[in-house]
Amino acid sequence: MLVTLKDIKKIIGGSILFEKLNVEIKAGEKIGLVGRNGSGKTTIFKLIVKQELFDKGDLFIKKGTKIGYLRQVPQYFSGTVKSFLLSGLEELLAFKQKMKELETKMQEEGNLETILQEYGKAQEAFTAAGGYEMDAQLDKIANGLGIDHLIHLSFSSLSGGEKTKAGLARLLLQNPDLLLLDEPTNHLDLTAIEWLEQYIANYQGAVCVVSHDRNFLDHSIEKIIDLENGEASYYKGNYSHFVRQKEAKLLSEFAAFQEQQRKIKKMKETIKRLKQWANQANPPNEGLHKRARNMERALERMEKIERPEIDPDKMKLTLQADHRSGKDVIKAEAISKQFAGRAILKELDLHLRYQDRLAIVGDNGSGKSTLMKILLGELTPDRGRVAAGTQLEIGYLSQQPIEEEEEEKRLIDRFREEVSVSEGQARGLLANFMFYGFSVFKKLGQLSGGERMRLKLAIFMHRGVNVLFLDEPTNHLDMESQEVLEEALAKFKGTVLCISHDRYFLNTCFPETAYLVDGKLERMPGTYQETNHRWKHWKESTAKKETTPNNQNPPINRDPVDYEGAILELEEQLASLTQRKELSNGQIKKERQQIEEKIEACYAAWLE
Repeated sequence: MLVTLKDIKKIIGGSILFEKLNVEIKAGEKIGLVGRNGSGKTTIFKLIVKQELFDKGDLFIKKGTKIGYLRQVPQYFSGTVKSFLLSGLEELLAFKQKMKELETKMQEEGNLETILQEYGKAQEAFTAAGGYEMDAQLDKIANGLGIDHLIHLSFSSLSGGEKTKAGLARLLLQNPDLLLLDEPTNHLDLTAIEWLEQYIANYQGAVCVVSHDRNFLDHSIEKIIDLENGEASYYKGNYSHFVRQKEAKLLSEFAAFQEQQRKIKKMKETIKRLKQWANQANPPNEGLHKRARNMERALERMEKIERPEIDPDKMKLTLQADHRSGKDVIKAEAISKQFAGRAILKELDLHLRYQDRLAIVGDNGSGKSTLMKILLGELTPDRGRVAAGTQLEIGYLSQQPIEEEEEEKRLIDRFREEVSVSEGQARGLLANFMFYGFSVFKKLGQLSGGERMRLKLAIFMHRGVNVLFLDEPTNHLDMESQEVLEEALAKFKGTVLCISHDRYFLNTCFPETAYLVDGKLERMPGTYQETNHRWKHWKESTAKKETTPNNQNPPINRDPVDYEGAILELEEQLASLTQRKELSNGQIKKERQQIEEKIEACYAAWLE
């Protein structure tokens, strides 16, 4: 056992977060810590690393255990990215420095035997700590997280997302016995996420991850700790296994609850009947009274089963366009954009039509958010033009949905600026998004990432938007809220353009995918899962082209997409749907809608 939290009590802001929490982490375990926003996941990490204190209970950490926790990454560091990454290896660097000093002494002094003995000890310690693999490990981690090109830049020149990636790389390089990762995928692109999955799966130490990324948890962990109502429940297997096990457990608990309720009802009826018979007897029957009292005591002693929460509170989101937009929503032609002399977008074209569901995917720094801001008119392209369609009511969900200057505003006031209702009506509407009681008077700066997202979605719902621009919408939403968003998007009649690195979300909601590669957009019908192999091939081809001497590489041969064949295949799938007896009517309807959307996307791309 590496870490044990026993009977922990924790009070935050006058409310009890945990009463008697018990958590155990064993050596080598790969754990996913899941639970709703506000359930205390991050607090558990802070208790383990002693950033926060608990009010009661015990914390046991095995002697000598090295714990790595991705704290708030410093915004200022005087040095290069490489020196920042190595700054966590003080002991190793001290051994290396000692060896250098002894090597110099060997050349200058005569007492070689004593110096050699010292050198041997320092070298042995350096080797045991993995010193000779340090550079190779640094290259491996930096390359995997996509920051290898930043290594020699000054740390202060990095963006916020790049600093977070550097902080994660620094932590991995330390190779601790226990890794605590809190939402590690939030600032990673898909390539880095897939690399990190494999890294965690093969990591020799223990790993505990807080994440709302379902695919990431499925591919990297083997045990789930579910945090609910201040208690931790354990499940073997990945996230998908956990969902099935929890559902079965809830149904079993609900059946036991119902059975006990029937038994209690029957006992109460029997007690009432015994008392009635005892009183009707002449004289009153003391024996029947005694039996009734014994049964009442048995009922009091009975350990009552609490009603399990089968359907917990979720935000109530319905995205309904007040009116439809024109057929052409946005048309971008030959868009080019440079930053600091680097071409981000190169003669890029995009035609977004009414009811398109398009996901944009690309590596960090490829220009996805830049493109979205150009389409919205927040940035001006260096060349090219953007034409917006008619009758557009655009809702934009950015990665930072609250502006800095608005942080002192109250939540309810911000909502009423966008939605013209009374304070009482506003409180009722915000309750649908899980803002209850005095929480509606919180300042915007006090809101968590998930709360900020829910507020923005509440505004969208009541503004009647018909075009949605989403930039990483699932980053701070818990699983339940993500499911609600997915259901709302499935019913939304408008147009959606989305940037995301959440593969489950991409595969569920977007039947068409566009990949941003080398400044250009490659658009095709199909979900991320169905099309990502082509993206990876293009990236490899582009990388080979860039590393070829004198740039003599022949142009990339991109296979033309067989839209006609894809349409025929999809039509066959549609025709065979009714033959699939294993599907319910609801499932058939849902699959029919998805296939029809793909067919429409194929036709649109083929005609273009």
